[in-house]
Amino acid sequence: MTNGPVEASFTVYEDFYIYKKGVYQYTAGEVLGGHAIKIIGWGTEHGTDYWLIANSWGADWGENGFFKIRRQ
Repeated sequence: MTNGPVEASFTVYEDFYIYKKGVYQYTAGEVLGGHAIKIIGWGTEHGTDYWLIANSWGADWGENGFFKIRRQ
């Protein structure tokens, strides 16, 4: 990301609402709709590659308003 963050969207499932930390991967629940996000970086946690994402739901959600999602 040499030139800054990237705006993106993804499909939200029910289990996304209970995300607290770590690398999010869909496990259960119905599709709730789409969601706009901002990808701000990437990394690897415990052997799993991820995108680091800024969410718009406030600092009380996820990891201070951020989350990691599996990168393939």
